[in-house]
Amino acid sequence: PQEEAKPKSHEENKPEPKPEPQQEKPAAKKDEEKPEEKAEPVPKAATPEPVPMGRVVPASPSVRRLARELGVDITQVRGGGPGGRISEEDVKSYTKGVVSGTVGVSSGGVVSRPLPDLSKWGQVEREALSNVRKITGGNVSYAWTTMPHVTQFDLADITELEAFRKRYGKRVEESGGKLTVTAMLLKVVAAALKVFPRFNASIDMQKMEIVYRKYYNISVAVDTDRGLIVPVVRDVDKKSVHQLAIELNDIAVRARKKKVTPDEFEGGTFAISNQGGIGGTNFTPIVLPPQCAILGVSRASMQQVYVDGEFEPRLMLPLSLSYDHRVNDGADAARFLNWIVRALQEPMLISLEA
Repeated sequence: PQEEAKPKSHEENKPEPKPEPQQEKPAAKKDEEKPEEKAEPVPKAATPEPVPMGRVVPASPSVRRLARELGVDITQVRGGGPGGRISEEDVKSYTKGVVSGTVGVSSGGVVSRPLPDLSKWGQVEREALSNVRKITGGNVSYAWTTMPHVTQFDLADITELEAFRKRYGKRVEESGGKLTVTAMLLKVVAAALKVFPRFNASIDMQKMEIVYRKYYNISVAVDTDRGLIVPVVRDVDKKSVHQLAIELNDIAVRARKKKVTPDEFEGGTFAISNQGGIGGTNFTPIVLPPQCAILGVSRASMQQVYVDGEFEPRLMLPLSLSYDHRVNDGADAARFLNWIVRALQEPMLISLEA
């Protein structure tokens, strides 16, 4: 028994206490090297490298602002400066990598998993993502993973507003515009943002501050054959509904013809996405950082509404407001959306309160 015990003790002594952690370390290194191997063709500054939670990203305010405007999660950009400091070129290089497909999109440290072999279960067909889809994918992933979204719903009676639109639509068309519900909503929303300034704000998590913007540039989602793009209508509060209808129609036409310039997508403070022309009863739009709210508009429909003791057919418009819960609470959103509903039903409210 003693002779059998000796070889056992020798076997136990051969692998010293250190080998086990040593075997784990190479495995960890291999895991860390995998993403780097995939990203070798990309310049070092553009390779995504998630920053550990709690660590401050070394970048100037102007660089952070550029990243926000491009919809880039700055924690995913590797800095090429001293101590890993991130420059504007690093952010631009990362963005180009996302657009070209050489950099994998990751947001808030979440990287997409490899797709399994779907052809095992049947025939498949592949199509390359367009640049619009790549950028949209990165932007909405970043927004969804970093922002606590909540959506508030309501209905607006636009029976009188629709009669107004039809009555004055031809006059606007003669000027080269198109009097749509979106054009009128632009003016209503701009007025509401003055009454509820926190919905026109941005949150600065680095400084733990809310930044109130004193200008009213509204992003408007436009459906194109390349995907959804969101150009900006500037200084909405300073323009008439007539002017806004002309400008909005011009932007939509140029967007579908690929003639919208990059600067026309920047500087939005709030957004509107109108799917009423397509259909649907309600939807939950995603907020576009650094904005903190977006208004979704669905298709209006005739409904029986109880008015003054009896039911009447009224044209009802479904609205959905998605917002950043770090900036506004549910009660704030309910009041804001309720104000918009009342303004659509009682247009003079804009002149009275805004």
